[in-house]
Amino acid sequence: MFPPLKRHAIQVLVAAGRMQHVEIARFVGVDERTVRRIAKEAPVTEIDFVSPSPSRIGRPSKAEPYRQFVVDVFAAEPGLLSVEILRRARLEGYSGGKSALYELISSLRPREVPVEMRFEGLPGEFSQHDFGHVDVEFGDRRKKRVHFFASRLKWSRWAEVTIVPNEIAETLIRTLADHFVAMGGVPLCAVFDRPKTVALKWKKNGEVVEWNPIFAYAALEIGFTAEVCWPYQPRQKGAVESLVGWVKGSFFKQRRFHDDEDLLVQLADWLRETNTERPNRTTAVIPAARIEEQRSRLRALRVQPAELALRIPVSVGPTAEVVHEAHSYSMPPEAAGLPGTLYLYRDSVRIVAGRHEVRHQRQRGRGTPSRLPEHRAAHLAAISGARGKRYLKRQHLFETGEAAVRFLTELVHRHPHGAWARDVEELHEMLQQVGPEAMNRAFRAALDVGRISTAFVAECLGRPQTTPSLFPAEVP
Repeated sequence: MFPPLKRHAIQVLVAAGRMQHVEIARFVGVDERTVRRIAKEAPVTEIDFVSPSPSRIGRPSKAEPYRQFVVDVFAAEPGLLSVEILRRARLEGYSGGKSALYELISSLRPREVPVEMRFEGLPGEFSQHDFGHVDVEFGDRRKKRVHFFASRLKWSRWAEVTIVPNEIAETLIRTLADHFVAMGGVPLCAVFDRPKTVALKWKKNGEVVEWNPIFAYAALEIGFTAEVCWPYQPRQKGAVESLVGWVKGSFFKQRRFHDDEDLLVQLADWLRETNTERPNRTTAVIPAARIEEQRSRLRALRVQPAELALRIPVSVGPTAEVVHEAHSYSMPPEAAGLPGTLYLYRDSVRIVAGRHEVRHQRQRGRGTPSRLPEHRAAHLAAISGARGKRYLKRQHLFETGEAAVRFLTELVHRHPHGAWARDVEELHEMLQQVGPEAMNRAFRAALDVGRISTAFVAECLGRPQTTPSLFPAEVP
């Protein structure tokens, strides 16, 4: 017996009269005699769905007589563990294996179906923030992982997205402050995902046990309250994670970029269109039409991004230096060993340790130390003995850069018995007067032309040499 649908197909093709029986047989996959037979049958008008034949019935499960027992247990204690139910069933005489009983327990355990709720924030109530990253292939086939930080006001759907170099705490805080300024102020609550840049430890119920101290201090400085979404409550996480997914799906995966600059230009155009031209899918209103009402409910930042300082606990080392991000910042010798706080600004660093307060230009790139002239003099005064002072001055010169190391290496190896000390005195005095950047340029110039002499360095700096160099001007 052929299935009803196949018989129906044969009857329709025969009735159409456009194909020979042999063609219909080949098309449907039967022989020609079958086509003739089915064509004479009554038209197929109903389809009876026949269940597959049941499998052979084996021995009844030893757990089946305990079905009502399990039902009664769940009625009294819905959350009881399976292992405890097995123990009680054993006491009631159950002699089967645990797998059979566990299968019965699984089929009878009450299922909780959570009721999901979508909510809309009020004007100025919530903002969403999160990091995201996406792999981009540029027009020249170059591939790059692009990191971004996204923010959105919940009520108006006004969005800000910034390409960032990394996903560390400082990047989050400074970009967040920039976004607050761009959006017009600070809402009542900023909602984040669960990165370590925000919280370090938490309980399963979502209660934060330990906030990231850098983030916590910044929240006080800027003046916002934070709420964190938790993996145990997916209905909370969805709102924040959808922000990143929206940026990826609506911008990155819809466009092609020639290079990094083109990406930034297109991102600015996309944000302008999203915020000021296109109605939002959820609200059906252009965000710009709602943003003014929302901004009247936002609060001003307590500190502007340029003045925002991150507080980082530090300690002054035995060499009277504070190290942050592989960069050393000098302190007075009297501060050695003291605990302190480093206030990290965008372009500068302020360190407070006891009664000592010092400000440096922030160092970037390679781990170049920042040493103030007064600290060099104080460190020299604190060192006893001519030999110790000489080597400390030489070390100060080394810190100006690799060119100084190469320059002084030539001096020392040509005159290894301390005859280089007078030149080091001269060079250190120049360092105190012009600073490390100028000294580094002068050392590089001397190396470029092969003039390894204190006189030539002084000439490059436009300064007279107080004592004659002990070495010839030319490198043999």
